[in-house]
Amino acid sequence: MDNLNQSLNQLYKSESRRILSTLIRLLGDFDLAEDAMHDAFRAAMEEWPQKGLPENPRAWLISTGRFKAIDRIRRQSKFNTPLESVQKTLVNMDDDPALQDEQSIADDQLRLIFTCCHPALATEARSALTLREVCGLTTEEIARAFLISPTTLAQRIVRAKTKIRNAGIPYEVPVESELPERLHTVLQVIYLMFNESYSASSGDSVTRLDLSVEAIRLGRLLLSLLPEAEVQGLLALMLLHESRQPARTNASGDLVLLEEQDRSLWDQELIREGVALVEDALRSGKFGPYALQAAISAVHADAKTSNQTDWAQIVALYDRLLVLEPSPVIRLNRAVAVAMRDGPSAGLALIEDIKIDERLSDYYWLYAAEADLYRRLGKTSEAGAAYEKALSFTRLEPERRYLQKRLMELG
Repeated sequence: MDNLNQSLNQLYKSESRRILSTLIRLLGDFDLAEDAMHDAFRAAMEEWPQKGLPENPRAWLISTGRFKAIDRIRRQSKFNTPLESVQKTLVNMDDDPALQDEQSIADDQLRLIFTCCHPALATEARSALTLREVCGLTTEEIARAFLISPTTLAQRIVRAKTKIRNAGIPYEVPVESELPERLHTVLQVIYLMFNESYSASSGDSVTRLDLSVEAIRLGRLLLSLLPEAEVQGLLALMLLHESRQPARTNASGDLVLLEEQDRSLWDQELIREGVALVEDALRSGKFGPYALQAAISAVHADAKTSNQTDWAQIVALYDRLLVLEPSPVIRLNRAVAVAMRDGPSAGLALIEDIKIDERLSDYYWLYAAEADLYRRLGKTSEAGAAYEKALSFTRLEPERRYLQKRLMELG
């Protein structure tokens, strides 16, 4: 029984978002699909101990969820659901999803991303809805990513779901002529999905490998649909970051920052693929922010040690990036690069200007970077205060341990 419960928990973590994506397409309703998915997992907990694990658990859960939804719709139709609506939903579910090919079910996530990024939806709601439904991030995690309150974000998601239902927005990848206008938001969503995997918002682990694998898979699929420079740039950026994964934590699960990582552990195959993609993107002359960020990662990948990093080139790339995307986080990253090129004092002067931006008032990396620069200058009192402030905002346990270690080293 314990092994079965463990298998079910693992299946929920690895497959629930794909199952939900397929059920949303089959049912045409977010809330009904989510209820159906949870009904299916409850049914699995009741039936699998007696009947054993099915040959294809994901297909079983999709089929079961579909039938649970049919029962739910029929019950509701007796009260307040128009008969035409019930009949339309049942007709759309004639085919047994268990008989669909693996690729069709897997690609439902990409269909759902394009649905959530439909131009009929408010711009600020598209990414939030996708991260909630496709990636399974909590409202709080997404709100932190967008530097807004959870209440505001929850309202955006509800309005977007209502718009999709009322406007009859289809669950499909758009035709080729419509792909470019939808591209920006889709790239943003996949990047945020990967960013959450690469640096989880909260919890006991630095990374969420399930999300990184899925984000890279979606990036490859998008590149096959639309081989443009920014799609290449995004995929390159994810691959280059992913290449560092084995060196980002030590045997105890503690965080290891870039300058301290054992670079012999970096995945050279991913680096070669990422560098080739970013070089193609830059040669095209049509690149944007993702290709520039990938280029910065490629410069890091090219250095055998942290001391050999070409910080002048990285600062120059950040200068170009800020023209295209003048965000406070990019300004912070540039400030750190300037500190590595020109010394800690130069970086601290830039950070003082960045701290005026209220969007970073609870961004712990701002204070962690400030603390590190004070530490390098030997200003232990100022460094300690900044580390304390960073600790008050971090929610990830390995990062807390890292900051506490730095604080203790100050004495």
